Amino acid sequence: MPPLIVITGPTATGKSALGVEVAKQLGGEIISADSILIYRSMNIGTAKPTLEERQGIPHYMIDLVDPDEKYSVALYQSQATKCIEDIIERGKIPLLVGGTGLYIRALTEQYSFPGTENNHEFRQSLVRQAQKYGQEALHARLAQIDPATATRLHPNDLKRVIRALEVYYLTGKPFSYFQKSGQKCKYNLIMYGINMERQLLYRKIEERVDKMIRLGLVEEVQNLLNKGYDIGLTSLQGLGYKEIITYLKGENTLAEAIYLLKRNTRRFAKRQLTWFKKDQRILWLKVEKNNISEVAQNIAGRYKEMSKIF
Repeated sequence: MPPLIVITGPTATGKSALGVEVAKQLGGEIISADSILIYRSMNIGTAKPTLEERQGIPHYMIDLVDPDEKYSVALYQSQATKCIEDIIERGKIPLLVGGTGLYIRALTEQYSFPGTENNHEFRQSLVRQAQKYGQEALHARLAQIDPATATRLHPNDLKRVIRALEVYYLTGKPFSYFQKSGQKCKYNLIMYGINMERQLLYRKIEERVDKMIRLGLVEEVQNLLNKGYDIGLTSLQGLGYKEIITYLKGENTLAEAIYLLKRNTRRFAKRQLTWFKKDQRILWLKVEKNNISEVAQNIAGRYKEMSKIF
């Protein structure tokens, strides 16, 4: 089976930079596994790697749709698989890099997705229930019928909670049933998790948010709103966007919005780590302040040794 190197972990740990370094050493190409990088015109708040930061390494699954276009895990799985197959056919090494656990599992565990169309009326009824009783109420309902899916979804992830309830409503089977019914992975997986000391990670998060503000995050969000994109869109509810929107609406000062963004990013990193720690396939590597090149050499060296027995 052909190899697939996976580099994942919490936000702000340097996954993108590490992926580029490994790709340079192995002649690899990168497939993004980040659900927010799919959106065009959203560059600063997503920490999307610039062309300069990509250093000539091909990157795929970035800038796929506009902020108001629908996108699904099933579509990601299909498109990313085609990218991986193309990279392998050209004799290159595919590197799956990102922190969206569901995207990674959809690819590495060959998730099978229910072939159901969206039921708009049912979805709207759930949205109304969430508005009336709170998102936690829908999450509790999901926990009763599909505890496995409820465990991995945050109550605020309303879009996916509703989708899981919809699948059960339409098929009579929990969403987790379809995820367990996938085929065996067709790649030789080499999975790495990148982590660092908590205080260093939190400092990296603070620095990243401050850099986003300097680069013009407020202006980026304002431009999106000026183009007519609705603040309720899934894309604009992402980290970095929903917090700045509260400032632009006059609900918070800029300082308060920045504080919320830093706090929410720390919480997000903690949830990511909890998710990934459950995956026993991942080998964890510790990143320190300036050792990205050293970690990349470690990964590349391990691959070269393992490739002898592929």
